[in-house]
Amino acid sequence: MRISCLCVALAATGCVRPDKGSATSDTTVTRPESTVTVAPPASPSPAPASTPTPTIPAATKVATVQGFLTPESVLHDSAQDIYFVSNINGSPMAKDNNGFISRVRPDGAVENLKFIEGGRNGVTLNAPKGLALEGDTLWVADIDAVRAFDAKTGAPIDTVSLSKLGAVFLNDIAVGLTGALYITDTGIRFDDVGNVLHPGPDRVFRVGPDRAVTQAIRGDTLGRPNGIAVDPVGKRFIIVEFGGRYVLAWKPGDKAPSVVAKGPGGFDGVVVAGGRIMVSSWADSTVSSYETGQEVRLVAGIPSPADIGYDTKRNRLLIPVLQGNRVEIWQLP
Repeated sequence: MRISCLCVALAATGCVRPDKGSATSDTTVTRPESTVTVAPPASPSPAPASTPTPTIPAATKVATVQGFLTPESVLHDSAQDIYFVSNINGSPMAKDNNGFISRVRPDGAVENLKFIEGGRNGVTLNAPKGLALEGDTLWVADIDAVRAFDAKTGAPIDTVSLSKLGAVFLNDIAVGLTGALYITDTGIRFDDVGNVLHPGPDRVFRVGPDRAVTQAIRGDTLGRPNGIAVDPVGKRFIIVEFGGRYVLAWKPGDKAPSVVAKGPGGFDGVVVAGGRIMVSSWADSTVSSYETGQEVRLVAGIPSPADIGYDTKRNRLLIPVLQGNRVEIWQLP
């Protein structure tokens, strides 16, 4: 299957660690544009020593669902018992209004490939990435905006633009314990031939219940932040670096994140469930858990594993294979 140069370029960024400065909360410091080749200096805080990667009893693949177009994120709606899949359908930066959201049943049957489709029924959806649920509302990260849809009907509900705050590459989204939305901005762009640039800044935005948009944290210690998930037990967020090798923890109000674990890097998706912190990595084509501070490999041999989901009813891992236009469903032991 032919792979677009933009997707290849996007994958390449996962193996390069950017400069690391101090992260700040609600600041407006600017940084010059840079390319992906940057010398790696200090990390946010000392990381655990490198040790051999242990494994647990093997996960088992139960289904492969084909026919998607650049699937970036999978989310299990436990109330409806359905999987939502975001499809970029082209360039991750193009405002082409051709993105769509699919509905997939847990048995792998595609219930509706284009349940929500850009350009139809009053929907604007360009390059949808991260997904989050707030009750019956499905929130979607879309380049420089977040969009809300009715999770049952697909009808558009709201759009919150982050363009005035200079959002560059909104990537993943999570609903905080207070009901506010937190959205990562990986801070990358592409030039005309598909090369990846990192003008930055690396940020996490907050959208309050009143739709007020603020910058929650900003700084190079976020390492081109990609996946974000709530850890309800620790009352914190887990953030993973696409441009670095760290799994981070952060609480609103903290000026910088702390390191939970170090791994292969090129991290994309993260889910926190059943006491586990599960993270996908483009660098070594795996999904691993990191809650002990050490990488424990769950699934290997998955190229371009994007924003993973988790089926809480069946203890299953949901892996969108971005460059393979498929979703793999794995039963965890």
